[in-house]
Amino acid sequence: MHRVVVDPVTRIEGHLRIEAEVKNGKIVDAYSAGTMVRGFEKILKGRDPRDAWAFSERACGVCTTVHALSSVRTVEDALGITVPPNAELIRNLMFCAQYMQDHVVHFYHLHALDWVDVVSALKADPKKTSEIAGKISDYPRSSPKYFSDLQKRLTAFVNSGQLGIFANGYWGHPAYKLPPEINLLGVAHYLDALEWQKEIVKVHTIFGGKNPHPNYLVGGVPVSINPNSANAINAERLAFVGTLLDQAQTFIDQVYLPDIIAVAPFYLEWGSIGGGLKNYLAYGDLPTNGYNNVASFKLPRGIVLDRDLSKVHEVDGKDVNQIKEFVTHSWYKYSVGDEKGLHPWSGETEFNYTGPKPPYKHLNTDGKYSWLKTPRWRQKPMEVGPLARMVVAYASGQKEVQEEINGLLKTLKLPVNVLFSTLGRTAARAIETKLIARWAKEFYNQLMANIKNGDTRTFNNEKWDPETWPKEAKGVGMTEAPRGALAHWILIKDKKIENYQLVVPTTWNGSPRDANGIRSAYEEALIGTPVHDPNKPLEILRTIHSFDPCIACAVHLYDEKGTYVHQIETF
Repeated sequence: MHRVVVDPVTRIEGHLRIEAEVKNGKIVDAYSAGTMVRGFEKILKGRDPRDAWAFSERACGVCTTVHALSSVRTVEDALGITVPPNAELIRNLMFCAQYMQDHVVHFYHLHALDWVDVVSALKADPKKTSEIAGKISDYPRSSPKYFSDLQKRLTAFVNSGQLGIFANGYWGHPAYKLPPEINLLGVAHYLDALEWQKEIVKVHTIFGGKNPHPNYLVGGVPVSINPNSANAINAERLAFVGTLLDQAQTFIDQVYLPDIIAVAPFYLEWGSIGGGLKNYLAYGDLPTNGYNNVASFKLPRGIVLDRDLSKVHEVDGKDVNQIKEFVTHSWYKYSVGDEKGLHPWSGETEFNYTGPKPPYKHLNTDGKYSWLKTPRWRQKPMEVGPLARMVVAYASGQKEVQEEINGLLKTLKLPVNVLFSTLGRTAARAIETKLIARWAKEFYNQLMANIKNGDTRTFNNEKWDPETWPKEAKGVGMTEAPRGALAHWILIKDKKIENYQLVVPTTWNGSPRDANGIRSAYEEALIGTPVHDPNKPLEILRTIHSFDPCIACAVHLYDEKGTYVHQIETF
């Protein structure tokens, strides 16, 4: 038995440690530890509920809008506020822009280097790369000269001895299987995606003033619409949004999706690795007829248990018996005892660090070993994220989702069960991105139609005055962060926040075992994963990166006295 320690896991947001037991070349047990302390809820207590979005949004610089969206929704739910249709559409557009940018960045800049060998690209024939590119896409940057020039730049970069972002890679690892020409294609699109991703977030700067952390507003959105005014969202700005959405759809259709189809056939064995849990949770989002009309969501809400696609179970964030967080193996303590779970409305955030003082060799995995709490739905662990959303949507009968999934599987000549894997998780994210790009255009066209018909409302000031609020109120705001199900819960008392709890995607996926010793998604997905070389655990990174971890959201604050030991040179 050999214990592999990967700390820190890089190409993610935040600090994550993975410890895995390897026997006969496969992982037989695994532990996921968030190594930053949580305390965001303490910051919010006593503040004006209308300001909570500005604080909670800064839990992360990657999921730049979704915490704000959850926050304004939880306050609106508590106070009974309904936002105008245009505000809902603008929120949807900001949501879609975030997804398109985040998913593309994840694939190319966080996950692709698990599959693409950068150094191998130096051996590629640029002409052959151009021929491959021409067969899979109409993307204009596909000439032999383009790939030749890029290869020369890459060669000079490598020969300089300063690999920068490509340093510490496991180049030459036998788990890399792409031919040099497709590796060159991947590196080229890595760089193209860097250029494109900065454009789509301009949607946030138009509707929210800036990116990251655009502005939000309880009751609507903080912008006014006047097609003829220089001091509002006018016709020129609206037209620019349309252009950005067109460009995004082109990049996704001509670069991202074709690359998935080009890379996947070389890694089909990963269609049976990394499946992990069999339960999937999605809160859903993208309302088409009001946020309270869940049936109108483009991304449905629900739960699929044991991969049974014949039934979708309802999820209710207000049912105190459904969602609970446990701290049995987390560095917190509950007044009711650490073996019991608490619904977020009665959630507690009290620190109880019992771990080793850094530097240390191993975690005490028999006790508390993570700063992430452990959420459960009716005592069951859940996977959240793009795969969960696509599984729930597929099972819910969402025809667009079904058509895209069936179409991709047919193209790759694969059965549906490959979705439940590391490869499937990566493919689900790409499918979702294609759909999001399409839906963004629908929301944009609806917004333009409303404006043309004379409806420019973006804010509902009803109940904005705290004097109209009840003495006590509570609410929940749900959404889907790119990484999965996200919800905020609030208790308001005497016009101030009495309690505020966030249960975020990586809390669901990356949490430690629960009181019954049941693993969460990361830990379970690693079981059975092959590891060719424990000193170069590329395979561990593949499965963990397929979830797109965001530990900053899950734990929120740095331990000012903590340090970490760099156990393995990762990239």
